[in-house]
Amino acid sequence: MSGRKQDKRPTSGGADLNVNPFAGLEGVGLASGNLRKPASVSSPSLKGGRVEVRREKAGRGGKTVTTLSAFQTHHTQRDLDLLLKELKQCCACGGSRKERVLELQGDERERVCAALTARGFKPVLAGG
Repeated sequence: MSGRKQDKRPTSGGADLNVNPFAGLEGVGLASGNLRKPASVSSPSLKGGRVEVRREKAGRGGKTVTTLSAFQTHHTQRDLDLLLKELKQCCACGGSRKERVLELQGDERERVCAALTARGFKPVLAGG
């Protein structure tokens, strides 16, 4: 055995476990609750415009992808990212943005058209 003295601490749950480390902050005058406003996902600048909704398979290893293109130029990349996030949640699928083209995994044209119409866009089915 080693010659070191072992320091044993009681685990009976005595007074040491009832100490609140934040008790001293009550009198400082901090505001209670969450002061941050929740970030809204929908962007007011994403209204209107014609959008081409197309189903593609070529060059994707046989996988079907729904692409959305021809967005108006006043829509920023951030606006398109927010729209993509909403569409992915609406369609329960994955997707990505490449330049100004949104890609959703699978044939989601009907759901995408309904979601875009609800957001004020004019979806146009293009291609096969």
